[in-house]
Amino acid sequence: MNHYNKKRNRVLTILAFCVMVFHIMPFYILVTTALKAKGDFSSKWAFPEQISFQNFTDAWKIANLGPSFMNTTIITVASAVLLIFLGSMAAYPMARRQTKLNKFFYILFIAIMIIPPLTALVPLYKMVVNMGMMNTYEVAILNNVAAYMPLTIFLYAGFIRSTIPRELEEAAKIDGASTLVIFFRIVFPLLKPVTASILIIACVFIWNDYQFAIFFLQDSAMHTITVSLASFFGQNQNNLNLVAAAAIIAMLPMTVLFLFLQKYFIAGLSSGSVKG
Repeated sequence: MNHYNKKRNRVLTILAFCVMVFHIMPFYILVTTALKAKGDFSSKWAFPEQISFQNFTDAWKIANLGPSFMNTTIITVASAVLLIFLGSMAAYPMARRQTKLNKFFYILFIAIMIIPPLTALVPLYKMVVNMGMMNTYEVAILNNVAAYMPLTIFLYAGFIRSTIPRELEEAAKIDGASTLVIFFRIVFPLLKPVTASILIIACVFIWNDYQFAIFFLQDSAMHTITVSLASFFGQNQNNLNLVAAAAIIAMLPMTVLFLFLQKYFIAGLSSGSVKG
């Protein structure tokens, strides 16, 4: 039996290593390409003999990534703050008060998660044009909040049910604390793991959004990082060094965010999905 377990563990380790290499290879090629100096036509597998960061500077200037970064950062941060604030407050009564109305809204939010967001593109576009909200931060932020609010509520409600004991809230009620005080001083600080999971999931999707950004932010001054990169890639297909450098610049903020929050990510995601 022990021999069988050792053999199985060895096979699983080899399999995990192969999966890791499979995922790392594209990133390795991206990095080596971005670090090669202009005129370096060596193999894509070969690490550059002389590392050059000039591609990053050139890509930032030529693609005009500064305004795009600012636009994307404003939209992503504002959307994430609203999702965390509104989503946690909406999920709390759904998790604690099992009324028919709360159950109905909870099921409704889960059902909305099944609907592809792009199916609402045509009526949403018409509504945005009629309201005069094209090329504004507000339309991008509100669209992202609406798109990811069902998932946010689902994860928060599941985490509150499965992880936070009711006794903490009941003790606070005995001491005379109001519902808002209980939520913000007792419940919300304990939501750190699932909040980290939501931040990573929502921010990554919002930061990388292209479909809605290309429709609602058509003014060049309002372009997000994905729209600017798409245009830049089309104009520099023969200059892979600049393209690779621009791609690394675009992915860097979300990579840093994940590295900071990764220890909470798995715990929050799994706990938030245990009970519904």
